[in-house]
Amino acid sequence: MKHLQYKGYTGSIEYSRDDDVLFGKVLGIKGLISYEGKTGKELENDFREAVDTYLSECKTSGIAPERPFKGSFNVRVSPELHQKAVLLAMEDKISLNHFVAESIREHINKVTGNRL
Repeated sequence: MKHLQYKGYTGSIEYSRDDDVLFGKVLGIKGLISYEGKTGKELENDFREAVDTYLSECKTSGIAPERPFKGSFNVRVSPELHQKAVLLAMEDKISLNHFVAESIREHINKVTGNRL
């Protein structure tokens, strides 16, 4: 397992040799939600507790919790790459957004072997 999953949140798994502890943070949000544990089970339990605490504090404060990986992000590329992508998308009669999404999907499938 490379990441932890809970209630739509994804957490990293890191190891500190100096402290001899596993630790991580929730990925894909601006806020910092961190957790730690001596064992994998402790890390997973602390991750879930950290997410639950965050959601509870948001509810108590009347604010909407951040949602990770909303499906929208800005990409900065060179003008030449931008031009080539637009022209290829036009040739395929698809939007640039669709072209980029398919390119990312193909690369992920190639690297991970998972079909998205």
